[in-house]
Amino acid sequence: MLPLISAALLLWGAAVTTVAVKQEALLFHGSPLPADVPRPAGVWDRHVDVPGARLHGWLYQRPGGSKGLIMLLHGNSGNVANWLAQTSFWDQAGFDVFVIDYRGFGRSTGEPANEQQLHDDVWAAYQSVAPAYAGRRLVIMGRSLGTGLAAKLAARVPSDLLVLVSPYESMQRMASERYPWVPGFALRYPLHTDEQLPQSKAARTLILHGDRDDLIPLAHAQALHDRYPASTLVVVPGAGHNNMQASKLYLDTLMSALQAVPAPAAQP
Repeated sequence: MLPLISAALLLWGAAVTTVAVKQEALLFHGSPLPADVPRPAGVWDRHVDVPGARLHGWLYQRPGGSKGLIMLLHGNSGNVANWLAQTSFWDQAGFDVFVIDYRGFGRSTGEPANEQQLHDDVWAAYQSVAPAYAGRRLVIMGRSLGTGLAAKLAARVPSDLLVLVSPYESMQRMASERYPWVPGFALRYPLHTDEQLPQSKAARTLILHGDRDDLIPLAHAQALHDRYPASTLVVVPGAGHNNMQASKLYLDTLMSALQAVPAPAAQP
């Protein structure tokens, strides 16, 4: 029996080590953004220097001015060109939009290393644009991977609206559901949205989740709503993880929430 137990422990240790070492490959699926990809009208390149890397983002500036800024933290794939391909929706909502690529995505240099680095990069990106929007409205919005980052930012800075689309309760819970044999201490990205959300400084919180999401189950959004009852949870029937934008309910709910954010008070 001892040789069998030893062999099983060795296999378990090897599997845990593989997951621990390859977490970035499992979690991040960014794609390059070639230099010749055109920007949509009204979109400008922004660069943010952070320790060991230079982040690249796109800033959409609405013609004629805006109510304020949407800080958009995107999912774990693609790049800014995928996440800010169309600007008409944001124009109708009355906001500028800033979306930043994580390290290794698009034209951002460097590589992700741990959760704290992600939060520090998001904070640096926010600080790079915040002065230009002083006195105006702030919306913090996260999609999928970005929801945990958005919740952390919303716990750090006051905002008028926090929007979480297809959120996870925590990445640690996600890992335990998919890899129950991996101990929690092996995770470098536990991303506890459930701990950050109750600390939110957002005036309102909207959670949107599809009932056919087979990547992040609806139960995660329901758990977050239970943890933070002040939030509004809208379940989108028939929506999966990657097709939320095809739902009229999703688009109408998001638009209504954004348009409900009042215009900033006039400056004396």
